[in-house]
Amino acid sequence: MSPRGPTPRARESRTRSRKPAGEPGAAAGQAILCLNGGSSSLKFALYRLDGQQARRLAHGAVERIGLAGGLFWLEAGEPSRRERRDLDCAGHEEAVGACFAALEAAGLPAPQAVGHRLVHGGARHTAPERVQPDLLAELRSLVPFAPLHLPGELQVIEAVAGKYRVLPQVACFDTAFHRRMPELTQRLPLPERFWHDGLRRYGFHGLSYEYILQALGTDAAGRVIIAHLGNGASMAAVRGGVPLDTTMGFTPTGGVMMGTRSGDLDPGVLLHLLQEGGLDAGRLQTLLNQESGLLGVSGLSPDMKTLLEARARDPRAALAIDMFCYQLRKQVGAYVAALGGADTLVFTGGIGERAAPIRAAVCQGLGPLGIVLDGTRNTAHADPISTAGSPCTVRVIPTDEDLMIARHTRALIFGTQGA
Repeated sequence: MSPRGPTPRARESRTRSRKPAGEPGAAAGQAILCLNGGSSSLKFALYRLDGQQARRLAHGAVERIGLAGGLFWLEAGEPSRRERRDLDCAGHEEAVGACFAALEAAGLPAPQAVGHRLVHGGARHTAPERVQPDLLAELRSLVPFAPLHLPGELQVIEAVAGKYRVLPQVACFDTAFHRRMPELTQRLPLPERFWHDGLRRYGFHGLSYEYILQALGTDAAGRVIIAHLGNGASMAAVRGGVPLDTTMGFTPTGGVMMGTRSGDLDPGVLLHLLQEGGLDAGRLQTLLNQESGLLGVSGLSPDMKTLLEARARDPRAALAIDMFCYQLRKQVGAYVAALGGADTLVFTGGIGERAAPIRAAVCQGLGPLGIVLDGTRNTAHADPISTAGSPCTVRVIPTDEDLMIARHTRALIFGTQGA
């Protein structure tokens, strides 16, 4: 699916007085800036958390960092005002400066803390942590575990530290949620020395799963299957609020097929490509992460909306969709078995939230497992989308990883749970 349009869930007036960055909590609550750095992009969102209330004041992105044709956009204010302009940034430090300058120019509160999404925290980091030099040093040692993600994320942290030294920063790890999985599901079938070297199933999208469990409230205490479906796609099985299993493994490439990622492959395929296909490690990495999945099978696009529009006339687009849904349907069945049943199935992420045909195809034939959709409610993107008598409630819940980061950052820096 195409990225969600830049429409904030909640906004507040830009007329509030500004406070110096880093000032402790005030009566108006805390302003938390969430940053998500990629290799050539920087996404950001500014929240105000006040008691049990959370409002997104602004969000935006700097795109094509270090490349020609750079772009900056920001949406903020009430009524909503969107700024969009060309902006070439040589690096993440310049992009961070542009972000802070634009927020100030829009009359928004100065951030009092910054929370970062980090895709990988390794085996030791099981909860959000305040950024300190020793943490940064350890995260740099984890770059080989996530070479496509961690370098850009660390550059953003360093850029904030260089420009705004007194501003507290918090690292929120996408892998942390899954560290409570039993060893049974974390272990790879390899000799034990590799387990001690950190080769294990880490799982990802953890911030999204955390948010969904909070949104479920008391229902999170049951047997829950969550499908986070976007350009990156994964599923998780959760029982009593504790993760049991997840599809992604050592890297975000594993699991079900995705927009451009292959998902799980027979290791023999990789050996064949290396030994007989003439691919080196770098070329193989590009193939698996950028040229496979929905794009590779369809030969058309990684975007689900585009494929759904083309499937009636393009057999390869139809095949890519069918493969995607089959893998997800099979995984739902596996997790029902692992959980001993399912009380709730949640669809989230861009595809999960907006592609009713995909939800229908994933749930097709799962009636014997207690999963029965109401077609009318599904088409209308209602919540829930299951029939009234379905033993398993099927829900559509928009995720908000940035808000999860803001909550974690506030709790760690200000000692306030809030929101």
